[in-house]
Amino acid sequence: MKDNLSLWLRRWMLPLAMAAGIGIYLVLHFVPSFGEESYLSTAKWLQPALIGVMLFLQLNIVAPKDLRFHRWHLKLLIIQAVLFGTLALVVTLVPQGAVRILLECAMLCFICPTAAAAGVVTRKLGGDLPGILAYTVLANALACVMIPLMIPIVHPSADVTFWGSCWAIVQRIFSILVLPCLLAWAIRALLPGVQRFLARYVDWAFYVWGIGLILAMSLATSALVESGIGAWLAGGIAAVSLACCLAQFAIGRLAARRYGRPESITAGQALGQKNTGFIIWLGFTYMTPVTSVAGGLYALWHNLVNARELARGGSPKKGL
Repeated sequence: MKDNLSLWLRRWMLPLAMAAGIGIYLVLHFVPSFGEESYLSTAKWLQPALIGVMLFLQLNIVAPKDLRFHRWHLKLLIIQAVLFGTLALVVTLVPQGAVRILLECAMLCFICPTAAAAGVVTRKLGGDLPGILAYTVLANALACVMIPLMIPIVHPSADVTFWGSCWAIVQRIFSILVLPCLLAWAIRALLPGVQRFLARYVDWAFYVWGIGLILAMSLATSALVESGIGAWLAGGIAAVSLACCLAQFAIGRLAARRYGRPESITAGQALGQKNTGFIIWLGFTYMTPVTSVAGGLYALWHNLVNARELARGGSPKKGL
């Protein structure tokens, strides 16, 4: 009975959580007395906190020495850097308008680092948990360098400096990436008994993620509703974010296919599953604000891809 429930949750938790998140927001939005603002303000701090908890639980079974560099890590970093840099240069040649907005959305989708929660799905699909955690660190480091280098070219501003942007990004990722790492490894070194106890509950990360996904989809729906953009532009952003999502899952798997099935799964998740809250923040902070909508839509697409993979048992057959 317990195994059947676990299998059912693995297959259906993602679509149910997405539907719940969207539904909760819409109910609160159209029934003001239900407290939309209070819910969203809570979700904004609770959702990142849950991501930190997920990463902490996973890191309890991963020692620092396990986070080894793989060849496919370098391939994916180069792919992200080249795509982002090329699009940034192209954007500078395009006048203000819908086409430029769509190109900026693609930029954000490609440079956005791997989600800290990506290890949850990767482990369920039979991938390499240390491998994707290592790439998550590398992808965030890449974002800290590439974004401050290229954003001033796309959106020149006297207020935006390289080191200022770096520091803002570091602050953004510290609580959900660096702090859980330090805490988990401090416990491993100083309190091994506690570490072994916590390691027994690593599977709880999957269910914490389900709660976090409900909140994430509510925030994503809010960003889309509050953006006030027209249907045509919204459709264009949806199409661009979908294309970027499918392309990155496919490119990631292809880049690591020669290293075996677990590495192919891991690389696909590493490149395809994004920290979409980072896209929303980056769009509002440094780009055209409407580009933040790409983050909410990308969240929908990458979770649908993962829901499909989990539903069919995680076998990355042809395509996605």
